[in-house]
Formats: sequence, C-alpha cells, structure tokens
Amino acid sequence: MAEQKVHQPLHPSMIERLDPEYVEFHNKSLAQIVPPHTLPWSPTLRNAPAVPGGSAPLPVGNTEDIDLTHTKFRAFTPEGTGPPNGWPCFIFFHGGGWTFGNINAENSFATNMCTRAKCVVLSVDYRLAPEHRYPTAVEDAVESLDWVVKNGKSKLNIDTTRIAVGGSSSGGNLAAILALKAAEASAPIPLVFQLLIVPVTDNTASVENLWAENALTPWLSPERMLWFRDNYLPNKEDYTKWDASPCFAPNELLAKVPKTWIAVCEADILRDEGIEFGKKLNSVGVEAEVEVYKGAPHPIMAMDGVLKIGAKLVSDAAAALAKGLGTL
Repeated sequence: MAEQKVHQPLHPSMIERLDPEYVEFHNKSLAQIVPPHTLPWSPTLRNAPAVPGGSAPLPVGNTEDIDLTHTKFRAFTPEGTGPPNGWPCFIFFHGGGWTFGNINAENSFATNMCTRAKCVVLSVDYRLAPEHRYPTAVEDAVESLDWVVKNGKSKLNIDTTRIAVGGSSSGGNLAAILALKAAEASAPIPLVFQLLIVPVTDNTASVENLWAENALTPWLSPERMLWFRDNYLPNKEDYTKWDASPCFAPNELLAKVPKTWIAVCEADILRDEGIEFGKKLNSVGVEAEVEVYKGAPHPIMAMDGVLKIGAKLVSDAAAALAKGLGTL
C-alpha cells in the first residue's frame, strides 16, 4: 500500500516545543489530512470527519433537540433527580472557526460537562459562515439564552439563577460575547460563570503581533485562522466591534461579566489573546483564572481520547464548571 501524502508536516522548529504524545499522534493521524482552507469552498467540506482522537460521549439521563427560530440546540440532562430548585445550566458553543461544526461536533465534551459538573448542557447549533456571516451566530447565541430564561424551568427543570456560558475557539468567542450581551440587556441576565477554551477574543490579531511566536504551529495555522476570519468577518471595520472581538468591550461592561476560567494552549496562535483577555478581566475586577497547557497546540480538547493533556483539559474544565455552578 502506497504511503499517504503528508499535507500538514510539523515544522522542525516546533517539534521540541510540542507535547511528545501530540507529535506522535500528529504524524500518525493528522499530517495526512488536507487542510480545508486550501480547497475550493463547498459546504460539503463540513461532511469530513471532525478532528480525530476524541473520547466517546458519556451516558446521560436524557438527550433532546429543541428548536430555536432559525436553528436548534441539544439539551443533555444528567441522570437522577435534579436539585430542589432545578438543574444548573451550561450553554455551550462548539468550535470550528464559525465555519465548521454542528450539533454533533462536541457531544463528548458536552456529556462530560453534564455528568461531571451535574448540570443541564445546551449545545447550540448556531448558523455558520460563509452562508451566515457576522453577526448571525451572535444572534443565535442571544436567542439560546433568552430561551433558557423564558422556558428553561418549565421545559428542562433548569434553575435559571445558575446559568453559565462557555465554548471552544470560535465558540469561546461567542460565549464571551454572550456574557457581555447578558450584562448589557435592558433587564440584565445574571450569569454565574463563563468557561472559555482556546477562545478567539481579538480579531485584529495577526502574525505581526499576537501570533508571532506560534506562527509555525500545527493545525491552526495563521493562514487557516485568517480564512475562518474572512468567512465570518468579511468587513475589516467589524474586527474591533466588541460583539466580534470581546476584548474591545468597554471596561464598564467587561466589569459586569461573571467569574471566568480560560484555557489556552502554549503552542497555539490564540494563546496570547486568551491570556490578555484574562488580564483585562482581572484589571476591571472580574475574577478570571487562565490555565496554560504546556506543549499543546490548538485542538487538544477534541483529542481527549488519545492525548493525556487533552483529557486533563477536559477534566480541569469540568472541575472549574462545577465550582462555578456550585455543584462540587
């Protein structure tokens, strides 16, 4: 059998900086994948398998898909009887550069949070670019929270005084924006926690500034990230709007978001914007903790079935969420 062509070789300068287990897995299972940003755009690119290496979803008490106006979310409810006031709730947004991902994309992570943090998890199937560009995904995020406030108790036995938001990568971007939208609402919606994993917080970032040190990182290269950005934010004047880049929100609004846990990967181009966002939150009085995963590139959360560092990130996130929701 002929050897498969290598489309994503590790750059020699990165090998010593990367987790050895990741290096082995990359060379065996990732290097042969053709990066989608190098192919002509077609929605069928979304049919390709997700990032390999994820763990199997955990059993939960109930799974139900619920329609929103233009899309839907998947509700995962823990096993057993809920607390007297109902289950706490975690609204989650998957990654994929606002371009990829769907309601099935991160079932493993969602069920881990549901089971380990003892909460209802709502995984939102927000509309994707380039068909639905900024701010469509933000509108879907806002509607998901509005649904929980209005219907969560009656439909899913949710305690609407204990709502957290979170997401991965582009989903972390949407979660951070939703926390700001909740604080800004005419009748503010008090969230108790936000959990941001390798989040996009600054769409002005580039190789010239925040990405320089990790410009040769595997998987999420600058070229791929700029392709995602162009799909979602084709107009440069939108880059500095805070509902595209939450780091540009005014301090008085940032000060109103809840306690925050941010996971960043040491070998990820998005690392520094996540760290800077945590510092900015701390500077306005928000309790924000930033955890840096040594030797890790961007996609380890979705490789928790094969990478110890990916499994650690998922476990840490579940512990942080449980603490934030008060279910420990």
